[in-house]
Amino acid sequence: MNISLYDISVWILPLLFAITFHEAAHGFAAYRLGDDTAAKLGRISINPLRHVDPFGTVLLPGMLLLSHAPFLFGYAKPVPVNFRALRNPRIGMVLVALAGPATNILLALIAATAFHLLDVLPQRAAQWVADNLKNALVINVVLAVFNMLPIPPLDGGRVAVGLLPRPLAAPLARLEPFGMLILIGFLILLPLAGSQFGLNLDVISAILKNSTDFLIRFILVLTGNA
Repeated sequence: MNISLYDISVWILPLLFAITFHEAAHGFAAYRLGDDTAAKLGRISINPLRHVDPFGTVLLPGMLLLSHAPFLFGYAKPVPVNFRALRNPRIGMVLVALAGPATNILLALIAATAFHLLDVLPQRAAQWVADNLKNALVINVVLAVFNMLPIPPLDGGRVAVGLLPRPLAAPLARLEPFGMLILIGFLILLPLAGSQFGLNLDVISAILKNSTDFLIRFILVLTGNA
């Protein structure tokens, strides 16, 4: 396995920044809206060690990198939020949930804008920085889009619960304990089952890819890179 320190640095660093700022943004938004749970636990921090999840932050990205997967993904420990402590629990939940993906989009915009500064760097340094910026753009957009899927406990699920009428929000909220199983079903099991019958049932991945590609192109145009 020809994985070099260079490969690790240009993937792990952007991923670490993306998930750290994502979680810290949730905690900061919750604090500003009335809940100090994350603040008391020291989770409103850009210190990655505060947010590292042994599997999601270390093992999962490492396995994807070693297996030469076409993408890199990971996650941090979720920031604890007591939604009942928010001044307006329903709208507050929506704003807290949106803070993470919005931060990722902001980081993607910063990364894309920074492409314009590469000319002032020495050639070797410019290549390393360019690879980090490129991966930062992709990782942050993927995290934002994936987290906005309307399935609790993803951020999009929390947004949907906060915005939908109560008769629809309540049953959706009850899915939260099974959210990751539902995602595994849609992302892995359903496509595998479809392939046995010659059917392409990989609908969620197609939606994610199309949404991610569109958003990356939009950011590149917006920042004058396309």
